[in-house]
Amino acid sequence: MSRVAFDRGEAVMQFVARLTGEPGYDGYTAIGLERDDRIVAGVVYQGHNGPNVMMHFALAGSGHLMVPAFVGAAFVYPFQVLGCHRVTGLVRADNEAAHRLIGHLGFVREGVLREGASDRTDFVVYGMLRGECRFLQGRYLAALQGELARTGQGARIGG
Repeated sequence: MSRVAFDRGEAVMQFVARLTGEPGYDGYTAIGLERDDRIVAGVVYQGHNGPNVMMHFALAGSGHLMVPAFVGAAFVYPFQVLGCHRVTGLVRADNEAAHRLIGHLGFVREGVLREGASDRTDFVVYGMLRGECRFLQGRYLAALQGELARTGQGARIGG
């Protein structure tokens, strides 16, 4: 059974850092997806400055792991809880699977941070505006609301 994990910030951050090839993230908030008590997906938020926050996604395997409640949580947190107008994602230039995933989620390619990764690989910059996000309503929001009611984690979103 899957569970959206609002209460495993450090473990989710380490999971995302390991899969993205970065040493870690400072000043972050994280939301994970557990399956059988194992983290299988995560999103780390950092650098919130009011209108924008950085999002770092990672999946252990296929994008089919991302259940609607997790996707809803991943976007409700920055757009509704933090009140951001946009979110920014960085994807290593050499990670084709991540480019496909972030495009499928609706992010728009905006540029390149040359040698931005810890190993000097380029990062491709993607952005999504609140009005472009399709995960704040419908089945994604309903699934998230059901998850929060089922687990009693509503007060912990983004913890």
